[in-house]
Amino acid sequence: MSAGEQADVQTLRKGLAVQARVISALLRREMMTRYGRHNIGFLWLFVEPMIFTLGVTTLWAMTKSVHGSDLPIAAFAVTGYSSVLVWRNMPSRLVGAIEPNLSLMYHRNVKVLDIFLSRLVLEIAGVATSFVVLTLFFASLGWLSLPEDVLKVAEGWGMLAWFGSSLAMFLGALSHRIELIDKFWHPCAYLLFPLSGAAFLVDSLPPDMQNIVLWLPMVHGIECVRDGFFGSHFTPHYDLGYVALVCTILTGLALIQIRAVEKDLIPQ
Repeated sequence: MSAGEQADVQTLRKGLAVQARVISALLRREMMTRYGRHNIGFLWLFVEPMIFTLGVTTLWAMTKSVHGSDLPIAAFAVTGYSSVLVWRNMPSRLVGAIEPNLSLMYHRNVKVLDIFLSRLVLEIAGVATSFVVLTLFFASLGWLSLPEDVLKVAEGWGMLAWFGSSLAMFLGALSHRIELIDKFWHPCAYLLFPLSGAAFLVDSLPPDMQNIVLWLPMVHGIECVRDGFFGSHFTPHYDLGYVALVCTILTGLALIQIRAVEKDLIPQ
């Protein structure tokens, strides 16, 4: 390796170290802002989905609701709602996130991408921990069985996290330039919920409806997660290559929007 290449590598290492420190500091700041010091704070990440899942499980059990299979209702609710939290909450955290943090832009090393990444890391860590805790909790009660294929669960959940992150960064950057994004995202999220695959299996739908819902990337992710949990009990329908293509395009668009926003901001 030549001296010039060594210098470039050293510069890259220093830059990555600086960015890691910036994201770490922003992450701690975000945790204090969001959860505080003297209440249940971070614990609410587990309490909220647990209450919802228990409520859905009880309701479905009392009404004997049919979700297209003979799978345990608790397992169906845990995999469905925990997966929804990934793609629904991330955009909600990033839409409108730039304005409250504009003062941080006066620091030379703080960029819009750093603010976004710190929020995404916190959201991903919280939702992933919640998913694992809920799975172990319900498994200990005998309400569901542990996954048949943990790697497949992780793969599907990782694709959901990538989709949620790329969508969040795109909408977050766009919301700084188009204020209506903040108004439209929340109703859109509610409208997408019944189509997201959280409350049904694709195999239980008519063929025409299957073709429609499979255009939504999150449906493929949830089907993969459920395939890892109880794939031997139903026929999954998903294409992670399609999800990767959508996420790659969304990530590229998000980075373009972030770059455009940074050019519009005065402190650089």
